Formats: sequence, C-alpha cells, structure tokens
Amino acid sequence: MKQPSSAAREPAWFEQWRQAWPQALAVWSKFTRLSHPQLCASSVEAAREGLSGSFAMIRLLDQSVVVDLEQVGHLGLESYGVEVLAHEIGHHVLAPANATDHYRLLARIRKALPTLEKYAALVANLYTDLLINDSLQRQAGLRMSDIYRRLAADNPPLTDITEPGVWSLYMRIYEYLWQLDKGFLGTAVDDDLFETHAWLGSRIVRVYAGDWLTGGSRFATLLLPYLVDTEFEPGEILSIMHDTKDAGLDCEPAGLVDIDPGEDDVMHPVEDPLINDDAPAVGDTGDVEPKADATGGRGQRREPFEYGDILKAAGLKLSDHELAVRYYREAALPYLIPFPSRPAPKSQEPLIEGLDIWEIGDPLDEIDWLQSVSLSPMVVPGLTTVKRRYGLVEGAVPASLPIDLDIYIDSSGSMPNPQQYISYMALAGAVICLSALRAGSRVQATLWSGKNEVMSTPGFVTDQDGILRVLTGFYGGATAFPIHKLRDTVVERKGAARDCHILMISDDGITTMFDNDERGNSGWDVAAEALAAGRAGGTMALNLYQDWQRQSAAQWINDLQRANRQQGWAIYAVNELAALVDFARDFSRRHYSCGAVATKKMERP
Repeated sequence: MKQPSSAAREPAWFEQWRQAWPQALAVWSKFTRLSHPQLCASSVEAAREGLSGSFAMIRLLDQSVVVDLEQVGHLGLESYGVEVLAHEIGHHVLAPANATDHYRLLARIRKALPTLEKYAALVANLYTDLLINDSLQRQAGLRMSDIYRRLAADNPPLTDITEPGVWSLYMRIYEYLWQLDKGFLGTAVDDDLFETHAWLGSRIVRVYAGDWLTGGSRFATLLLPYLVDTEFEPGEILSIMHDTKDAGLDCEPAGLVDIDPGEDDVMHPVEDPLINDDAPAVGDTGDVEPKADATGGRGQRREPFEYGDILKAAGLKLSDHELAVRYYREAALPYLIPFPSRPAPKSQEPLIEGLDIWEIGDPLDEIDWLQSVSLSPMVVPGLTTVKRRYGLVEGAVPASLPIDLDIYIDSSGSMPNPQQYISYMALAGAVICLSALRAGSRVQATLWSGKNEVMSTPGFVTDQDGILRVLTGFYGGATAFPIHKLRDTVVERKGAARDCHILMISDDGITTMFDNDERGNSGWDVAAEALAAGRAGGTMALNLYQDWQRQSAAQWINDLQRANRQQGWAIYAVNELAALVDFARDFSRRHYSCGAVATKKMERP
C-alpha cells in the first residue's frame, strides 16, 4: 500500500506559517529583506540546522531564521506565525542586528554581572526580547501578550509563583509596559521591592530604546539580585525562549579587542537620573572624563580570556587557542607596517602574442569569447573556441622581491601565556608576521621552550592561521633555544633568491641561543651564519624593562650587548602597548624607508 507523502502528513497550519513570512517582514518595513526562514517540520530536522532547546533561533552569520514547528505545536502556538516570525526578524533588524553589536552587548552585560558572567547570554536574550516585543505589541498591534498567556496556560507551575524570581519579574515588566493588570501574564508576587524593580525594568526599555547597549547594562544590574540565588537555574521556560543562544556561531569578531568607552558605565537604574527623577545628577558625583592615551585614543585593551568568554557566550564553539588566534589577528591590524622588500633586476609584464585553441579541460575563464565568435558564430568547445597566448616583456618599472621572515617565539614558563593574558611580545610578532604576509612575504614560525619542546610551520608558508597558531601556542616549560632549527634553516636557505629577516620573541632567556648545540657548535657561530645567510638582518623583541641596560652587569646583559655590537642584532624592550608602537614604527623606518638592514647601534629606551 502506498504511504502518504510527508507533505500530506503535515498539519494545515504549517503552510499558514510559510505564508506568514512576507507579512512578518512587512511588520518592520516593506523594504525589509531576509532569506526565507528554515521552517523545520520536526525537531530532528531542526537539530540538523543547529536548533536545540528553543523552538526558534537566529543566525547572524547568514541572517537566517530557524523554527522548530514540531515544538511550536507542542507549545500551542500554531496560530501565532506572524508574531513569532516578526519577533525573530526583530533580532536581525533591531537588536542585536549584527554580530558586532551582539558581542558589545554581551561585554557590557558581563561587566554588570560580577561572578555571574555565565548568565550574560540569557540576560542579553531577555533584554532584547523586551525591546522587540514592546515594539511589536504597541506599534504593530501584534498579540505578543497572548503568547505569554498561552505559555503560562500550558505551564501551570508558572501561575503559582508567589516568590520573586527572574521569570516573575520578567512577566511583571511586560505588564507595566503594556498596562496590563497584575497577574495577567500568569504570575502574581506581593512584594513592594519587587514592584519597584519591575517598574524600573519597564523604564529601562523605554528610556534606552535608542541606546539599548547602555540599557543592557542597566537591565543586568537590575536582574543581578535575582541571579545571585545559588539555586537559580534557567529552567525549561527560559530555555525555550532563548533564541539567540548560538546567534554568533561562526561569525568573525570585529571591534572587540578594545573595551568600549561606555562599557564601564555600570549603574543600577535606581541611581540613573534618566530613569529615576530622584537620583543625583551624573555631574554631582565628581566623575571626570577619561583622557585619551598616548596610542591614538584607543581605550583599555581586553585580555584574551575575556575576549574568549564573550565569544563563547555568543555561541562560538572554539578552543582557547583558536580564540587567541582571532584575538591577536584583530589586535595587530591597527599597527601593520610596510614590510621591507629588495629591488629585483627587472619586472616582467605580459604581452599578447597570438591565439591558441581552447580545449576542453582548460580553465573556462581563458576563453576569448569575442575572437571565438568572430571565427564562427556556432561555438563548438574545443574546435572554434580560442584563448590568448601571452609572452613576457621587460617592464618599465623595477620589480621588488619580498623579504621572508623567520620568527622564533619563546614559550617557556617565564613568558606570559598569550591565550590567557595579553602578551605584547606575541602581539609584536603578530604585527610583523601579518605585515610580512600582506607584502607577499613567506613566514616560518617556530615556537620553543625546553629541550624537545619545539613546534614549527612546515617551512616558509603564507598560511595566516597556521602562523598565528604557532605564535599563540604555549608550552610553559624550561628555556632552551632550538639552535638546531636555526642551524638547519641556514642550510636550507643558502643560495635562496629571497633575503630573510630573523625575528626573536623572548625575554632574557634568548641568550640560550648562544650556547653550544648538540653537535658542539657555538651558538654564536650559528647566529652569525644565520644572519649572513638571511642577508636582511635580525631583530629581538624582548620582554624586558625599558631600562634593562642600566641594570647590574648580569651575563645575559653582556650577551645581548655583544650580540648587538658584534652581530648587529637590533634589540627592543616590548612589554607595553606604547613600546609595541615604537617597535613597529622603528622597524618600518629601519627596513622600509631606507631599504637598509638592521644597524649595529644599540637601541636606547
């Protein structure tokens, strides 16, 4: 017997939801354009789209909406297609609207939830839902209050709440916003302080409708006492409503390394004069406007672990190492410099010499369609199709040959872990590496710590992520420079067409590079041979005090002075952002502006 099709088994309201999409878009504007939603007939199908726990979700990466229609049916929301879809569209149109603002909102809410940062994503979702639902209920006339009434009817325990809690406060805020009777949405709490908090919550939504990032921190401080309870768990109802849990999945972060100027503006709404008329004016507290720093007005820098926690809260499923790669790439971009190159004898420019037959298997974009149609109006691939033949002619402008980069990163226990706390040496390395790649150079990166603790890229490569993975790795062991790696690189690069600059990222432990290797060769000789083979000089960016040369004459100081004086290593102390900027600027001036290799003059702080 023939089985009925899946379409035949679908309830009629499935089609009504599909037809509701254009109407939901028009609720916001007739010009709103989004791709069609993924309306999944089953929870299994929704899980394949990444939806779990909630009955709907958004993805900021592709601006999509996913809805689990099976879950919608279980919740009794079959007749609210326009409302639910308009709400999900609101997340794309109003709040958070894009991944960057989503990250910024989470950062501000985390600041307002000390020790309870794990609830930041939930609080952000509740807050943006308030903004969206208030607009849809009052301005678009949609039945948002009926949805919560329906949810309360299907969850009898919610109607019996008599103690203040997150859900009861959330519902009471809606009742204030929409001028509904107390308990209309299923909860009724008899507590004066609770009523004050609910009124303040409604004021936050209205007052900060145009500045909802600031409003987010106010809302978080309001909710904080209700989250402090050690027994608090989001519960099924809050999980069902959490439609932005994985909204930032696979999005590329931007603008998150530096802390926003208003991110530290954490204030309880009762102290905010814009919300509470009895609150003191901001100027009465003696607050002083923060001064711009010496790095061009950039704000305080976020630590890598904080950066990672924000991205994880947004739904990104990355390891600490992968998050560190993104952190240092973004942190380095404002400081990229012109990377050096060498003049080449001549440049070669293509010159058309004639036509050849284009055959099946050749790249399609090589076909010269104008000449092919001129030969025969009836195009027959492989017979009448032709491609241009090019020769090379000496150009008028001299060519330039990029200089490669060989970088060695100290990962011993004396160095900061770049995956947890900002390492200005690692950031300096990222600046130079990304600058080199942008100039067409190839980079070999080597991470080292103790004996046999060495990791390197497979030779000189242009893989940005692979280079940054090595740069941001961490061993945390002993200190023993891999002299054999430097020695082997010397052998490999002898006679190479490209010059190579050598960069050391370390602290005083870099002087282990001058010890004898396992073959008894002097590290001083190996270092000298490396500089000679590279033909583009060497630089050391070290985690040292700026006045390290004025310290007692320790052996490592004598070794560094000898390295600079005899071999020409340029030495920089890089332990703060200002020193990093100076390092990048001077590196560019030395190697790019004048086209010269590193001088032998010792760097002074």
